[in-house]
Formats: sequence, C-alpha cells, structure tokens
Amino acid sequence: MAETKRRTGLGALATADGDEDFSVIDAIGGPRGVVESMLPGVLFVVMFVATNNLNLTIGVSAALAVVQVVVRLVQRQSVMGALSGLIAVGICLIWAWKSHEARNYYMFGFLTNAGYAALLAVSLAARVPGLGLVIEFIRQLPTERFGDWFRDWMGDRALKRAYMIITGLWMGLFLLRLAVQVPLYLTDHVAALGVARLIMGIPFWALAIWVSYLIIATPLHRHKAAGARASESNETNE
Repeated sequence: MAETKRRTGLGALATADGDEDFSVIDAIGGPRGVVESMLPGVLFVVMFVATNNLNLTIGVSAALAVVQVVVRLVQRQSVMGALSGLIAVGICLIWAWKSHEARNYYMFGFLTNAGYAALLAVSLAARVPGLGLVIEFIRQLPTERFGDWFRDWMGDRALKRAYMIITGLWMGLFLLRLAVQVPLYLTDHVAALGVARLIMGIPFWALAIWVSYLIIATPLHRHKAAGARASESNETNE
C-alpha cells in the first residue's frame, strides 16, 4: 500500500489533529527539503567570505540551484519545491549581481518578511486571523457557499482565538527577523547577516510550525468532530 504523502508548511497545520502524529521534520519538507533549502544560503555566505569574489559566488550559487532542480527531474521526483527555491534564489542572486553588493542577496527576504508581517497585522486589526484564512482554505476549499465556509470556522470562538494567537506568533517571527537582520545589512556585515538568516530561517520556521500545532491541534480537532456530528445528524434527518 502506498504511503500517503504528508503536507508541508501550513498545509501540515491544516491536517492538525490531536489524535494523529505530527512530525515537524515532515512539515518542513523532510531532511532533503531542509538541506535543499539551506544549502544555497550556506554556499553563498561561505563562498563570499572565503573568496570575496561576488561574481564567482553568484555563479557557483546559481549552478547549485539549477543542479538541485535537475537532480529531482532525473529522479522523477516532485520539482515544485526545488523550482520555487530556484526562482527565489535567482531573484536574490540577480539583485546582488545588479547592485554589485553581496548584502543585497538578502534584500528580497527583507521585503517578503515585511510584506507578510504587514498582511498579518492588517488581518489581526480586522479580527480575521490571516493564518486561519490560509489554513482553513487549505483544509476545505470554499468552492461554493463562501459565507457558510467563513462563518463555520470564524464562529468557533476557541478555534478563532487559536488562529489569532498563531497569526500574532508568525507576525512576531517576521518582525524579529527584520529587527535582527536589517541592522546587519545597514552596517554591511555580510557574514553575520548570512549566519543570522540561516539560524532564523528553517530552525525558526520549524519552531513556529511546532508551536502553532500545539496551539491549534485541540480546537481544530474539536471543530472537525463537531462538523462530522452535524453532518451525520443532517443525513439522519433527511
């Protein structure tokens, strides 16, 4: 029997259930996904510090990103993760190359973190938790009756409160990254910035997913159970 493919990222939280096993490693893409995500950043900072040659560093980093996608194609595995990583790395490398400054390799990350933090802040102010929207959208695509879908989870006070908490948690993560890394960028400490980016990347992401799971697993499980009971009751009455 084929093993069911586990979802990653927020998709893993969408399947959170207090009665099921939850693996942080699987949620962040497994060991291979972690290596593929971190390797371009590690190579960039190590190469630049060792050679102080930006063009060489960019060339080697670009080659590595392409190789990762090619390897997945040869092995007939899903290339979506590697391909999205290639696009992100490509943007970072082009930014650094066009500006002739290694520190600008990290500019795209600043913009995405600031953008995510702003969107989550707006959602909190509107009392519609952004993480709740994303997780519920993944969990049950509202192809019809959007109002019913929206009221279903927003009307569950415990679940909405959990979603508000993790939305604040993730907003704090994005802001913390900016608070630590932007000063390093402004003072042109490329090596320290690279190390900070690596430490506050996958490890912080894994921690945020794990804490988010602990917060939403129980209310989401209860919400699913209540929904199942309501469906059974409706079928019985028909």
